[in-house]
This record gives sequence, structure tokens and C-alpha cells, in this order.
Amino acid sequence: MADEKRGWKQFQKLTFDSKKLSKHVKKAEGATTRHARKFIVTRLDNIRSVRRHVIGWLLLVGAMIVAVGVQFMWFQQSYQTTAAARGGTYAEASLGPIDTLNPLYASTSAEVAASRLLFSSLYSYDSTGHLKGDLAENMQTDPTGTIYTIKLRDDARWQDGTLLTAEDVAFTVDLIKNPETRSPLRINWQDVTVKALDDRTIQFQLPAVYAAFPNALTFSVLPQHILNGVAPGAVRENTFSQSPVGSGPFTFNLLQTAADTKYNHKIVHMTANEHYYGGRPMLSRFEIHSYNTQEGILSALRTGEVTAAADLNGIDASEIDSHNYDISARPINSGVYAMFNGDTPILKDKAVRQALALGTDTKVLRSKFSVAVPALDSPFITGQLTGSDVPHPAAPDRAKAAALLDQSGWTLVGGVRKKGDQKLELTIATTKNAQYERALESLVGQWRNLGVVVHTNIVNTADPSTNFVQNVLQARNYDVLLYELFIGADPDVYAYWHSSQIGLRGYNFSNYASTTSDDALASARSRLEPDLRNAKYKSFARQWIDDVPAIGLYQPVAQYAYNKHVHSLDTSATLISSYDRYSNVLDWSVDQKSVYKTP
Repeated sequence: MADEKRGWKQFQKLTFDSKKLSKHVKKAEGATTRHARKFIVTRLDNIRSVRRHVIGWLLLVGAMIVAVGVQFMWFQQSYQTTAAARGGTYAEASLGPIDTLNPLYASTSAEVAASRLLFSSLYSYDSTGHLKGDLAENMQTDPTGTIYTIKLRDDARWQDGTLLTAEDVAFTVDLIKNPETRSPLRINWQDVTVKALDDRTIQFQLPAVYAAFPNALTFSVLPQHILNGVAPGAVRENTFSQSPVGSGPFTFNLLQTAADTKYNHKIVHMTANEHYYGGRPMLSRFEIHSYNTQEGILSALRTGEVTAAADLNGIDASEIDSHNYDISARPINSGVYAMFNGDTPILKDKAVRQALALGTDTKVLRSKFSVAVPALDSPFITGQLTGSDVPHPAAPDRAKAAALLDQSGWTLVGGVRKKGDQKLELTIATTKNAQYERALESLVGQWRNLGVVVHTNIVNTADPSTNFVQNVLQARNYDVLLYELFIGADPDVYAYWHSSQIGLRGYNFSNYASTTSDDALASARSRLEPDLRNAKYKSFARQWIDDVPAIGLYQPVAQYAYNKHVHSLDTSATLISSYDRYSNVLDWSVDQKSVYKTP
């Protein structure tokens, strides 16, 4: 404490001399000024003299830095590229409605599209249009050609984790065959016996040789462990139809009814199947947006609500934003025909049918479409029959057509052909479809030029109050039917033109009956030799062209619009049906990333 007091007294004795402080400050100022002049000001002159060299060096260094950066970018581009990235949602618009997600009853485009993504089949079509194994690993046929034994892969599971076995396949076929199930697929399976030999082996026994049978193995397989306890008559109404469990690349998540009531808009939400035997899809989610009209689909494209859209047949490309969407148009193995009802009194006359065929220029009709479509002049897709002697109908000739009608007693009176007091009057039925309606307009115009009175019946199948199948197709309520027939990969058209298929449940919409045609069709499907089948089908085609039960109008194309920034369908693929666009769905993506190239 004494030391602290002594220190404080000494500090109090200190005095402040302002003159000394001022002297020291001036001295420091002078020294600072002398050093600034010596080391800075005097050297500015030197800098000015070498500034060109300095600037030159700075520019050179800058150029070198830029060059290194450019070189780095070039090298980076050489070993990096843009590739599809996992994740994202792909939303596809399609024509609905969606009333069921059970593939046994799928009838609309949206329902079939959903079933292709949710379920697996024994076989499917690849990008070349040929059958490839899906659930099936291999297939063997016995010497009689009537027993098919198929070995299944051992890593296929249902989306609830249950192993998929041959019992599931047998269960599905038996369900289809059961009349109480009321599946439209029954007609193809009612004479086929199916048996599971073990968990991985399924056997089909046919009553006779059927060359096109492998193409029938593309049906969706259903889970026995879920539906086994459901009565066949109650399968359609079961909750499975609204919340299915499949084995395909995507898993069902939710069936949503959108707030938009104008287009009857529903959305099937699906997520990637993490355990899919074919590998996990690149996409995380897939959505099927169903609309009841093509206008609804176009609206969804305009607003960006969907990534892509199917079912655009007959839509002008100008209606789709070309800045954001590309359009693919690929032919499918179907044919659009004007089918004559052979039970109609006027059309029972072969000469009238021949005249109508000669008076129809399908090239003019096809020119009315906004997209090019292939010609179709026989009951087969071009290329399904081979050889230099493939039959073709005569070229259009309006004068010959008029002469045939004259010879048949249909004389032209005031622009209308009559036989006595009876007018040459026909009604053409079709469904509401932009492309069908353009074809109908052209057909009506050409036939009216021959003096035919033509009426039209365009049925809107989206209207729930109409039943086109029951009221028009099954009742054969038309003189002429403008309609599409799915032909498929194999030229077996027995179902459409054999006389046994006439009737309420049959698909012979022309009521066509010919002994020659029947024999050729039955013989061709019961032979396995390609050359013999080809000869039989050419014999049938010659008779068909001579009898004229229908006029081949065109081979339709599947139009598909997709966002320019996504990777989806293979635009060079051969499509048997429009749904075969999913052959490479595992590779579809909406996101991209930079990756290193493999050396």
C-alpha cells in the first residue's frame, strides 16, 4: 500500500511541456516528407518511363489466364457430357375416362396406359416390333405345336414383396376364361388349358395349332394371393380395381379426381418400383392424366400441366407449342376401314360395293390429314405379306364406278342414283375423333359425287349416355362403319373376316362370309411354316379384294407430344400399338446432370 502511495505522488509531479511536443512533431513531419520524396515521388518518374512495359506484362499475364481458362473448358467438354439424372416426375396426358385400373377390363387409352406401367406380362414388344421375354425367360413348343411350356424368371415380385409365380399366371388365365368375370379378353382364351407345373414353369395347351399364339402372351398378370378370395363376378367391382398391386416398373400410389370438372380429369399417381426385376426406373414418379376430350389434352399442354401427351390423332401440329414440345408420329399396326354391312339390302349387291371402292380415292382422303399416314389397301399392314405377287385393289376410277352402278340399275336422276323409287342411300357410323371425322368428310364427298345419298352418325363415346359398343357395334346399327381394327404383329386377321365371328360378340363387323376366305384364314393360322402361311394369306387377300367387304382407308399413326427438355420415347422405334412407346420407359428422364465420359 505504501508503494502505491509513493507511485501516485511521483506521477503527480510530472509536467506537460507543449513546446517540446511541438518540436518533436515537426521533426517527425520533416523526416516523413523527406522519405516520401526519396522513395515515392522521385520514383514516379521511373514508373512513368516504364509504364508501357508494365502494361504490356499485365496484358500478357491476363491473356495467359484467359487462355488457360478456355483450354480448361475445352478439356472439360472433352471428358464430360450431359446425361439423364435420376428423379423427377413425368406427367402424361391421355384420353379417358379411368373407371378401372384392373387390366382385365381396361378399355380406354388412359386405362391401358396405366396397366402397362403397373403390371407385367409374359412377353412384350421391343423397339424393333418383335416379341421379347418380360416375365418369361424362354419358351418351348412340343412336336405337335399345341403345347407351349414357359420358364419364368425367379426374381419377379409383386409390389407388396410377394414372389410372382406360375400360379399367378394360371390364376389370371382361368379368371379371364371364366364367363362370370365378364372380361372382353375371354374370346381369345376359352379353348386354352393352362397349368402351373411348378413355381417357375407354366404350360399352355391349345386345341389345335395356332401360329400366332405367342403374340397372345402379352396380357397383364394378376396377383393370386390378393384376388383368390374374390368371386369372379365381383372382381370388377373389387377395391383392387381402384387400388391395384402389380409387378411392373411403377407402383400405384393414388387415383385422384381433379377439381376440373370440364374435362373429367383424373390422375393416376405412380412411384418408381424400387425392386423391379428389370431395374429401377430413372424417373421417381409417373402420372397418367386422363381427359375426356382431345381439347382437354391440348389445354393441359398449353398450361404446362403435363410433360407429354398421347392420343393426338388428327390434331394439327400448329395447335401445339413447337417452342416447348416436339411431336413424334409413328405408324402402328392397325388399319382404318370403311366396312360394309353385308346384311344391308343395298350392300348385298357386290357391284355396289365394287363401285364404291372404285369411286374412293384414299390418296385424296389421306391428304386431308395434318400428318402423313401410310396407305392401306388390303386386310393386312404393308409388309406383312411378302413376294412380288401380293394382291392390290384396282386404282380409283370414277368413270368405271359410275358404269357399274348404271349396270346394276342405279341410274342418276337429278344428281341422285335411284332404282325405281328407291334411292341409293347409306348411313356411315363412326366415333367422335378428329381424324375419323376428316376421313368421313372426304368419303362422304366422294360418294355423293357418285350420286349416293349419305347420312352420318358420329357417336361421342365420352358421353356416358351413349353406348357405342352395344348400340352400334353389336347391333350392327349402320350401313357402313368407319372404324379402326387392331391387326398386330402377326397377320392373323381371322377375328375380323371369318364367318364364325359374325354375331353379337364377334368382331366381323362387315358380316362377311366367304367359303374361300374362311378356308384360307383357318388354314393359315393352323400352319407354322412362314412360306405356307404367306401363300394362304395372299389367297385370302385376293378373295377379300374381289368381294370388297370393306375399303382400306389408311394405316393410323400414333402422335405423341413431349417436352423438349425430357428424354422419353424412342422416336425411331417400331410400334405395334401406341402403348409400346413404353418399351424403354426405364430410361425415361426429366432431369439432367454432367458426368465424366468413359474412356
